[in-house]
Amino acid sequence: MELKIFWTDFSLDELKNIYSYYKDAAGINIAKKIVLNIIDRVTILKKYPKIGRIEDMLIEREQEFRYLVVKNYKIIYWFNDIKNWIEIVDIFDTRQYPGKMTRKR
Repeated sequence: MELKIFWTDFSLDELKNIYSYYKDAAGINIAKKIVLNIIDRVTILKKYPKIGRIEDMLIEREQEFRYLVVKNYKIIYWFNDIKNWIEIVDIFDTRQYPGKMTRKR
């Protein structure tokens, strides 16, 4: 059985920010391509929720956060076993200061 994917408001805002940045910097086609690549990559989690590596920067949190990489972005997620879905919590630009990843979502 495939799991459902749930995008938090925070992760959707980050996705919108990525789109807006690339739309202005490189054009609509590039912006769409980057965002669609991120969304497409997430679909693998429906069948393989543990495929991502554990995120060391968030190891002290209660949830076991994992990540997938698409270009310069880490898709941060965890398996919510209470709701039985994958929760995408952040799309983090790896070109940023890594400590910023611990910001509240």
